[in-house]
Amino acid sequence: MHIDKVREECGVFGMYNQNAQGNYLATQAYVGLMALQHRGQEACGIAVNSDREITFHKDMGLVEEVFDDEILGRFEGQMAVGHCRYSTAGSKKDKEAAQPLVINYAKGQLAIAHNGNIRNMEELRKTYAHEGAIYRTHTDTEIIAYTIARERLNEGSVEKAVSKAMGILKGAYSLVIMSPTKLIAARDPLGMRPLCYGTKADGSVVFASETCALDAVDAKYIREVMPGEIITVQHGNITSNTENCGKTSGSLCIFEYIYFARPDSTIHGQFVNDSRRLSGHLLARVKPVEADIVIGVPDSGIPSAMGYAEESGIPYVEGFGKNRYAGRTFIRPDQMSREAAVRLKLNPLKKYVQGKRVILVDDSMVRGTTNKIIIKMLREAGVKEVHLRMSSPPYKYPCYYGTDVPSTSQLISFDHTVDEVCQITGADSLAFLDINDLKHIIPDVTDTGYCHACFSGEYPI
Repeated sequence: MHIDKVREECGVFGMYNQNAQGNYLATQAYVGLMALQHRGQEACGIAVNSDREITFHKDMGLVEEVFDDEILGRFEGQMAVGHCRYSTAGSKKDKEAAQPLVINYAKGQLAIAHNGNIRNMEELRKTYAHEGAIYRTHTDTEIIAYTIARERLNEGSVEKAVSKAMGILKGAYSLVIMSPTKLIAARDPLGMRPLCYGTKADGSVVFASETCALDAVDAKYIREVMPGEIITVQHGNITSNTENCGKTSGSLCIFEYIYFARPDSTIHGQFVNDSRRLSGHLLARVKPVEADIVIGVPDSGIPSAMGYAEESGIPYVEGFGKNRYAGRTFIRPDQMSREAAVRLKLNPLKKYVQGKRVILVDDSMVRGTTNKIIIKMLREAGVKEVHLRMSSPPYKYPCYYGTDVPSTSQLISFDHTVDEVCQITGADSLAFLDINDLKHIIPDVTDTGYCHACFSGEYPI
C-alpha cells in the first residue's frame, strides 16, 4: 500500500546452468522474483530456454499468485530470466506488457527483462513503425527488443548487437537477455538502475537487480555489473564487454538507498540498511528537536528512525501496529479513500505514544497525503506533539528513468515551502535532509556518482 510513495518499475533476474535438470532453473527464478517482489507488484513472468526453444509464462499479479507447482513443473532448461513489474510505460492492466518479453525474429528468439525507462522511445517507435514494425505493446521494453534484433541482423553475435543498441537507446536500463544459446546482462552507461551478479557452488551464474535475490538462491555475490558493461554467459564461460564503459560519469539512482532497495541488499559495496541508519544519524545532528520518543513510519522509515534515536539518545519506540494482510494489491486508492486505506494498514500503539512528544521519521514525501493522515491518527491517539523528519530532501521534480512520478502537480514540495508543507500535514515541525548531505549516506559509492534529479532538477540525460 504505497499510495504516497515513489514506486520502482521492476526487478530483473537471470540464471544459467548448462547442467541443470528438470525445472530447477524455473524454481530458482521463482525464488529470485519472490525476493525482488518489492520492486514490482503488478505483473511478473519467467522464461526458460531448453534446446534453443524459449517457453514462458507471465500474468498480472504477485509472483505467488501467477505461479504454482504445476506451472513451474512445465519448464525445463538451462537458462531462465524472470521479471516483476510496476509499470511506468504501457498499460498497467495489459497482460501483454508483462515481462519477460519474448520475440521471434530472423535469428531466432530473444527473451528480455528490463528495469528502467527509455527516454527516446517515441522517436524510435516511429522510426521502426515506418520500417514496418508491428507492435504488441506500448512498452519501451519492446523498443529495446526491436533495437537489438535490428542490430543483430548486421552483427555477428547478440552481445555485439546489444553493444550497438547501447549507442541508440537513451535512458536507464538494466537488462537480462536470453538468446537460444546465451544469457546476457547489460547496464546502461550511466548505471542508473542496479544490477549485480553472483555464482553458485553448482556452477550456476546468477544476475539480479539486488543482492537479496542472490542470497535467496544461495548464490555468492561477485560484483556489480559496471555501467555500460555487457556480460555474456555461454557454455559456462563468462565474458565481459566494456567498450561502452567509462564514457560518462555514473549516475546511480540515490533512491535505491533511500527507499527502493530492500534493506538487506548491498549496492556498490554499501549495505542499504546502513545508508538508512546513517540518514537518521545525520537528521538527528542537523535537524534536532526536543521530544520524548522516536518512531518510524513502517516499514521504510524504521531504519532511519532507529538511527535518529541512536544519535540523539531519545528512545526509539515501535509506534504502529501493521496489518500485514492489507497487501499492495488489495488496497487501491480508487477503491476506498486514502484515509481508510492508511487506517486499514497502520494503527498507532496508543499505550506507547499517548501524551508523548513524538519525532516521526519517514524516508520521503511525495504528495504528503499519507503523512497528513498518519499525523491525524497520532493526534487522535493522544500524542502531545508530532515533529516530522524526512531522511531525504524535498521531492520536487519528476523522474524519467523508471519510477512512477510523472508530473510536478503530484509533488507537494514543488510549489510549497517547508513551512507550508508542515502546516498542510499538521505537524508541529518539519525538516528534511539537505541535498548536500546525501553524499554522507553513501560513503562507499560517492566516486561512482549518483542521480539526484528528483531533488535537484539536474537530469543526467
